Amino acid sequence: MTSELVPYLCVADARTAIDWYVDVLGADVVYDPIVMPDARVGHVELAIDGARWMMADPFPEMGVEPPSPDRGTAVSLHVTVPDVDGLCAAVTAAGTTLDRGPEDSPPVGRVAVFRDPFGHRWFLNQPVPGVTQA
Repeated sequence: MTSELVPYLCVADARTAIDWYVDVLGADVVYDPIVMPDARVGHVELAIDGARWMMADPFPEMGVEPPSPDRGTAVSLHVTVPDVDGLCAAVTAAGTTLDRGPEDSPPVGRVAVFRDPFGHRWFLNQPVPGVTQA
């Protein structure tokens, strides 16, 4: 068995987030939303080129809350993509400001950082061909 670490995000509005991740980041919904009796999305899974994450609406009664927009975030999502510049163009066209880049950052490659409209920080990396990533 191989272990796997998959982020499980909480967002204030999962339906809107699904649309944003699909339309802007080019994500695929790989596990359709499970809608709870109270109409909240209890679970959905998305992926960008196979890099998967899970997501749900807030469940404060279970201690599951989205990031607070008035403070920083303790976790960044690092995703390897084939075209950092193209993805950054889509992110900024959707009205999201980049925190960094896109820029070359030897030896890791082309990088950029942004915080999505739901408060999650994304680190995009386009590796340099032939350079092994740690």
